[in-house]
Amino acid sequence: MGAGGRDQGPAEDPDPETRDELAALIDAGDTDELAARFAGTLQFGTAGLRGELGAGPMRMNRSVVIRAAAGLAAYLKAQGQEGGLVVIGYDARYKSADFARDTAAVMTGAGLRAAVLPRPLPTPVLAYAIRHLGAVAGVEVTASHNPPRDNGYKVYLGDGSQIVPPADGEIAAAIAAVGPLAGVVRPEDGWETLGDEVLDAYLARTDAVLGADSPRTARTVYTAMHGVGTSVLTAAFARAGFPEPVLVTEQAEPDPAFPTVAFPNPEEPGAMDLAFATARRAAPDLIIANDPDADRCAVAVPDTSVEGGWRMLRGDEVGALLAAHLVERGATGVFAESIVSSSLLGRIAEKAGLGYEETLTGFKWIARVDGLRYGYEEALGYCVDPEGVRDKDGITAALLVAELASVLKEQGRTLLDLLDDLALAHGLHATDQLSVRVEDLSVIADAMARLREQPPTALAGLAVTSAEDLSRGTDRLPPTDGLRYQLEGARVIVRPSGTEPKLKCYLEVVVPVADAAGLPAARARGAELLAGIKRDLATAAGI
Repeated sequence: MGAGGRDQGPAEDPDPETRDELAALIDAGDTDELAARFAGTLQFGTAGLRGELGAGPMRMNRSVVIRAAAGLAAYLKAQGQEGGLVVIGYDARYKSADFARDTAAVMTGAGLRAAVLPRPLPTPVLAYAIRHLGAVAGVEVTASHNPPRDNGYKVYLGDGSQIVPPADGEIAAAIAAVGPLAGVVRPEDGWETLGDEVLDAYLARTDAVLGADSPRTARTVYTAMHGVGTSVLTAAFARAGFPEPVLVTEQAEPDPAFPTVAFPNPEEPGAMDLAFATARRAAPDLIIANDPDADRCAVAVPDTSVEGGWRMLRGDEVGALLAAHLVERGATGVFAESIVSSSLLGRIAEKAGLGYEETLTGFKWIARVDGLRYGYEEALGYCVDPEGVRDKDGITAALLVAELASVLKEQGRTLLDLLDDLALAHGLHATDQLSVRVEDLSVIADAMARLREQPPTALAGLAVTSAEDLSRGTDRLPPTDGLRYQLEGARVIVRPSGTEPKLKCYLEVVVPVADAAGLPAARARGAELLAGIKRDLATAAGI
């Protein structure tokens, strides 16, 4: 059995709830469930830990978290950080406060200093606090937009960025070396619980993303998706002088059960229904949604051409809009995005004479780009103030979107009008995703193997001009488990999700547009090609 599973029977578990859960499984003779929970250990990787709550080393629980904290502490001390500060944040999910407290106790017992944020707060507040307080590391207890039964453990180092290789492997090795939990010193106190000073400093910093004399007139409907965003976002909007957002009251307060949504992710079908209903009553200029830990930002706009009158913008559309807004404001520096995001950002940067970089998926890579001014990822993540928060930040992104909507409103225009401008300037960039959630992870492995052995030669009638296996790395990218296909006027990337049991395929087509009159036809052609690529790719992958 792997490291995290060593000795992890009921006797070693410090949590009576999971101890009883495991004892009940043993008493019931549920060998299948026991086998699943003890099949190995929850692996610590570049996303830290994430998994379903429950007893056993393959689940998220206090035993697993204490081991992870002890391994992280050992790693930090081996790096010469004895006595350094570790700042700990947490969301409002089940067990998050317990996991944060356990982490503080382990750090204190190991001879490090620990400081815990005062209550459940957005992940970007923790990312900000690391550099603001001069910490050597940070931990955020969150499962972001995963289902209610999940929780997770994100680790940042002192630069304020999430861990990347080789640190993740070295921390994993240190976790594997942790002995019986009885040997992990966990005092009852000795760490600091922070006051609101860090949150106040973060909020003061949010003003920096806005232009000094910009209009602040856009009216918004806002949903926190049952997460921790409401108090911080409304405070940021009040400071900036925007109209008070109309809250989706059913989703405004933290609730770890996420009762109104199947998945607490603005991208999932149905998750925005209550926000749309609120907007139809309130008639705002835009809808803003955060995911439960408020590091992602979703945007919806009025659109009379769609049923219900409101349309979600894709992450790639918001990414391009914010880039265009920053260019208009005279931004300098480098624009960056992950390889699965739209190529439109590169075209915007090139035309503006700005630097541009592509990275592997995740803000742990985007945030490390030299000279970064702005970074985004199609999964609704935007880094608009890299000096303040070296991670995606759904609060500052929301402020910048609201500012852009206000600027356009003063001109009698909308976000959709600016998207039209970008299509005319750079071609219509249409993106979509084929995402398959699985129960059995072998389905993903089989699909990747099938595509590697028999790569498609054409998709939707477009010839595949190159097929790259990203596991071999490229001249610009380190190795990652993924496949990239270039087609005539299109691009496809296939990869397993790093945080969920999903196979994800990212599709983009670029359709030239001569003039505004040609936009409807270009959109129709883009949609047709995306549908064809999705269909043919699913067949090729056997999914």
